[in-house]
Amino acid sequence: MYETLILERDARGIVTLWLNRPEKHNAMSGQMIEELTRAARELSEDESVRAVVLAAKGKSFCAGADLTWMRAQFEATPDARAREATKLARMLQTFNTLPKPLIGRVHGNAFGGGLGLLSVCDVVVATQEVQMAFTETRLGLIPATIGPYVCARMGEAKARQVFMSARRFDAREAVRLGLVTFAVPGSELDQAVEAEVAPYLDCAPGAVARSKALLRHLGPVIDETVIAASVDALIAAWGSAEAQEGIGAFFDKRSPSWGQGGQNL
Repeated sequence: MYETLILERDARGIVTLWLNRPEKHNAMSGQMIEELTRAARELSEDESVRAVVLAAKGKSFCAGADLTWMRAQFEATPDARAREATKLARMLQTFNTLPKPLIGRVHGNAFGGGLGLLSVCDVVVATQEVQMAFTETRLGLIPATIGPYVCARMGEAKARQVFMSARRFDAREAVRLGLVTFAVPGSELDQAVEAEVAPYLDCAPGAVARSKALLRHLGPVIDETVIAASVDALIAAWGSAEAQEGIGAFFDKRSPSWGQGGQNL
């Protein structure tokens, strides 16, 4: 059983994995990260699953990491910080190596770590109204553990356009950047997702899994060294004065010391 996720399976073996913290815009808490990892492992091992759709309940796809969870790392011991950062990195890698097709179904807003989830999908279908941003630097943080997957999906040159500035961009630009595959009207979202899922039902599941594994081998290397570097970068960011100021300002509903006033996260 899951408290932050809902898994729905149809008769064809298509599983829709719903992020289910709508009241928090599906921000990823420590519990959700753990449950996502467990769900990915279970789906990986289930031979009856033909494809997975990653979707979300409520108004937003995912607002990123839960800032209450982030703030707790300021008071945590170094070992505890390392464990939490590693959980996030391992969750992303588990989805990145999922031996099933993974199709992202995106609506509303997708910020920060939510874009990391999109980056580990094989195909991302979004509504034309979607708003996205790598918001971390506005909070004194960096897109650390999601970085390897974002760079693999977008390429360094395109990632540089949005990775550090925290500016918002729409679905049309997300397609240009390679983060989103297709942008469609909201009324056509489920139809577009189905069009991506259906062809896999005519493919040999083992061949699909081996093909995906081969692509990951041929693509940018995301190995233990890369993952460890991303974890170290997140731990360092959590320990920075800028992160304490940025997240503190968010909870105090004020502009951080480097800001121009107001909040638009």
